[in-house]
Amino acid sequence: MNINELKNKVLNGYSITQNDAMELITAPLEELCQAADEIRRKFCNNAFDICTIINGKSGRCSENCKFCAQSAHFGGKCEEYPLLGKEELVKQALYNYKRGVHRYSIVCSGKKLSDIEVENLCESIVEIKKACPISICVSGGLLDEQNYRKLKEAGVARIHNNLETSRRFFPKICTTHTYDDKIKAVNAAKSAGLEVCSGGIMGLGETMEDRIDLAFSLRELGVKSVPVNMLNPILNTPFQNNKVLSEDDMKRIVAIFRFIIPDAQIRLAGGRGLMSDMGKSLFVSGANAAISGDMLTTSGITIENDMKIISELGYRV
Repeated sequence: MNINELKNKVLNGYSITQNDAMELITAPLEELCQAADEIRRKFCNNAFDICTIINGKSGRCSENCKFCAQSAHFGGKCEEYPLLGKEELVKQALYNYKRGVHRYSIVCSGKKLSDIEVENLCESIVEIKKACPISICVSGGLLDEQNYRKLKEAGVARIHNNLETSRRFFPKICTTHTYDDKIKAVNAAKSAGLEVCSGGIMGLGETMEDRIDLAFSLRELGVKSVPVNMLNPILNTPFQNNKVLSEDDMKRIVAIFRFIIPDAQIRLAGGRGLMSDMGKSLFVSGANAAISGDMLTTSGITIENDMKIISELGYRV
């Protein structure tokens, strides 16, 4: 595989095939990362998208996703509380906005929010939009188009719903809902006029081919915000003994995703705090977005540290 030849084809509008992507698995890593960074600069310039998340509803989730501390099926430990009210959601939105964060995501445990919870969340979102012009994302599970339309009318810009992995590997991590359930929810959000943020978790036991299949599924769905999580094995979950991926593993994954979806916001998310450089090397390997601050049930990286890294690399938020 001539990486420069493939890179130039991508720069000129070529959409790579799965066979092309598979060949990148064994390509020289630094050359691959440099090419991915060049593709990023061509399609995204130096724009960097940073967001923060709030655990809007926590614990006792009915789903059996094997990586998650919030699942009621396992013994993972996390806080348990119902959907947060207006005051707390508005306070946290303002806290983040004042620190230069322009995107705020409310993430809720459970298969999906109930109709009443959607109504309550919409009321909170209206208040957030009155308080500051921050862009709002919601992760509310497998909602239908009607509820997505309500969220959009309240002021939500983007819906988050990770596919997590490939269609082939998905039954190995969850059996309480299906891959098609995920895709149905993503398409419902798009039909409601919402942007979609969807990606996956690396290190669940999947192969590199599974990761590539995930990226192609996202490309087919037209997803332009792609979180790339690195599994942080959580005690008492079925994946507690999974080996943590290396930084080189993550660089290759991010670079290949950039080749597959050249104009996406490839967003470093969970697990970034496990990296010695907090993901800095990945921001010159194809990634150009991040979730900052604490994750749902694990510690993250402070907004101040991230802003420093972003500035040092010549990005603009």
